[in-house]
Amino acid sequence: MSKDFLAGCRDQYDVVIIGSGLAGLTAANTLAKAGHSVLLLEHHYQLGGMATWFKRQNGHIFDISLHGFPIGMIKSCRRYWTDEIAESIVQLRNIRFDNPMFSLTTTFNRDDFTRLLIEKFQVPGERVTAFFDAARGMNFYDDQQMSTGQLFEKFFPGREDVIRLLMEPITYANGSTLEDPAISYGIVFSNFMSKGVFTFEGGTDRLVTLMKAEMLKNGVDLRIRSEVQKIHTERGKVTGVTVNGRRIGARAVISNANLKSTIFNLVGAEAFDKTFVEQAQTVRLNNSSTQVYIALKPGEIIDESCGDLLFCSTAPVFRTDLLLNRDITSRTYSFYYPRTRPGSDRCLVVSSTNANYSDWANLSEPEYEASKQDLIETTIAALEKYVPDVRIKIDHVEASTPKTFEHYTRHLYGASFGTKFEGLGVSRALPEQIKGLYHAGSVGIIMSGWLGAVNYGVIVANDVDSLLLKSSGSAPAVEAVAS
Repeated sequence: MSKDFLAGCRDQYDVVIIGSGLAGLTAANTLAKAGHSVLLLEHHYQLGGMATWFKRQNGHIFDISLHGFPIGMIKSCRRYWTDEIAESIVQLRNIRFDNPMFSLTTTFNRDDFTRLLIEKFQVPGERVTAFFDAARGMNFYDDQQMSTGQLFEKFFPGREDVIRLLMEPITYANGSTLEDPAISYGIVFSNFMSKGVFTFEGGTDRLVTLMKAEMLKNGVDLRIRSEVQKIHTERGKVTGVTVNGRRIGARAVISNANLKSTIFNLVGAEAFDKTFVEQAQTVRLNNSSTQVYIALKPGEIIDESCGDLLFCSTAPVFRTDLLLNRDITSRTYSFYYPRTRPGSDRCLVVSSTNANYSDWANLSEPEYEASKQDLIETTIAALEKYVPDVRIKIDHVEASTPKTFEHYTRHLYGASFGTKFEGLGVSRALPEQIKGLYHAGSVGIIMSGWLGAVNYGVIVANDVDSLLLKSSGSAPAVEAVAS
């Protein structure tokens, strides 16, 4: 008989959380610490959503995707997780760019970017200062009419090289484009410019293991291989979920699933008013990604002069369509040295490229496998420019595509970065439509990436806490989100 992954589950909880991305995990932990009964349901065999890992023979451990986040992650993890997690966040100091326009290394913070823009790109200092101040002053309530492209044209007219320096890393970080609202760029960019790019020492496997231990200590009921088929509502109020064919009641439900699949698949359009449904239908999904995972033989080393992150491209200019094109010209390489996992003797490289789901979805099985092999081969060939002897050092290599992300995360069309900016308003409006129904996930670009996901989890946990305690007459127990 197959294992019952819901064995011992209660029939009713204060909160059911669907999905264990960083927003779902943080909401679960925050609400459990506040004293609420929490059931977290994950369809996969592993927690973490996009922030996860996988193992291969010979002891190789790969982190999924590109993991770099702003210094604010330290404050959020200390406040909503543990000191041990916060103290394991370390800075990546060598960020490299190499393309036909320029080649440079930076610590990726405001001071160094200011120096580069003035000295290397010959931009007047007052214009650089004005740009950084404008970006830092942006917030969600600003005018959303100005696009990121218009922002750059205002401060750096005709400077394709400057646009590339300022835009390319953010596009890789959260899917931003020149056509998106300027505030979706400015807020995320300013977060990075505070102190630079950070990562988690010890790998995603250690991070999620520590998070799991903390949640269990706080009483979260964690269930893997538990796929939710339906969110139930009655008379405009959430009542529970059906998971693995079993119905479980809840006073509140938080979906950490894709926003559109939450609305149209798990709940159903009939439960919402017409205007909201029309608004939700217009929400655009963000793009997807491909990755190539390369493990070197035990003991083989890559010179650290390659940097921690390498944004490389053969494209003559920065264009969103070029970044997404199946004929890849731009890649981001994440170099994992032994220091990434203290005590390890392994070097790994993960190549990330933005991608269109449509370029992969309709291939036949032979075409799909051939395309993956081509992705691997062209990625290694491009890497040889920076690690000339990499081929003889490789122990294992494999690739993932938008179809891979769709399969493992259930994201519609494998959308790596959730939805475009307009998704945030729809996500926040869910409880106005159905009392007790919330969403916390990768939406609106601002709430994408590790820091955005953690903080969005806290924001939604605060909303749920207020709802639950209002009905009981108690004061809210959850802290406000860290700034």
